[in-house]
Amino acid sequence: MYDYLIVGSGLFGSIFAYEASKKNLKCLVVEKRSHIGGNCYTQNLEDINVHKYGAHIFRTSNINIWNYMEQFCEFNHFINSPIANYKGSIYNLPFNMNTFSKLWNIKTPDEAKQIIDKQRAIIKNKPKNLEEQAISLVGTDIYEILIKGYTEKQWGRSCLELPPSIIRRLPVRYIYDNNYFNDPYQGIPKGGYTRIFNKMLEKCEVLLNTDFLENRQELKSKAKKIIFTGAIDSYFDYRFGNLEYRSLEFKHKVLNIENFQGVAVVNYTDKKTPFTRIIEHKHFEFLTCPKSVISEEYPLEWHKGMEPYYPINDEKNQVLYQKYQELAKQEKNIYFGGRLGEYKYYDMQDVINSALEFCKKELKD
Repeated sequence: MYDYLIVGSGLFGSIFAYEASKKNLKCLVVEKRSHIGGNCYTQNLEDINVHKYGAHIFRTSNINIWNYMEQFCEFNHFINSPIANYKGSIYNLPFNMNTFSKLWNIKTPDEAKQIIDKQRAIIKNKPKNLEEQAISLVGTDIYEILIKGYTEKQWGRSCLELPPSIIRRLPVRYIYDNNYFNDPYQGIPKGGYTRIFNKMLEKCEVLLNTDFLENRQELKSKAKKIIFTGAIDSYFDYRFGNLEYRSLEFKHKVLNIENFQGVAVVNYTDKKTPFTRIIEHKHFEFLTCPKSVISEEYPLEWHKGMEPYYPINDEKNQVLYQKYQELAKQEKNIYFGGRLGEYKYYDMQDVINSALEFCKKELKD
């Protein structure tokens, strides 16, 4: 008999397993994939640590979260400075003076502010959709060139149909600075993310290629309590219908070229290009080697049986989630956590914070 059965070996499940193990509690981790680490998993190809499920750039403004993760790895000094490719023209991201200079052939912040303020002014009332929200923040030029096509590919819907809440804030900087994030602590784990999960789970028993939902009764009998980090609606057999997600397909390619695109991330912001971005993984760790590995990222409409990546947190889905959350409260000794368990659009630091807060409550002495 285990103290805890932990379903899923991503950040939430692995952090809980680590903290529980420190208290000499016996944990069994079950993972339906063939590897640990969830979407943070990195695979070594051609001596390059490949982010198999998309770019995972760790960043936080919370020194406690940074210090917590540093016990498992050493971070390098990677700063995310992506670029956008719009019909062959290159623009810096996030929107900053380098972007504005390229767009409008200007030099000063005051010139940029005047152009953006004039374009923003066409939105007179409270934005009703994502398009109006974006224009109210950054104007029409930036919206048309750098937001509209990318967003419609990512979500599979017209910007007129998407809620304004998706982009309540957009980074607009009137300085020549290509650092995408404002967080003071940023980096990539040296040697990849998988090493982190190996350390977190070293005192736990782990079963790979094991689907909890297909072996529910047998596995539930093995533990006193369950931590479930899968999709909350799947646990309840979609009793009220399924929550909506966006999924992704990654096409990984090994290239006989030392440097393919000169930067880790390039967003393709026109609607015609079928993928949203290309990741060149060697640039995350400043590697010099004769080959390179790239990943094209294709957004997909999610259906049952596919991997869910991004919760669609619109009003309809939030109402449905509340119904599942009420069911979850009625479950005895079963807890739900993580991006899928909590149906939240979490970044890594958000998952870590959620997991540590849960550990405080559940593992208190």
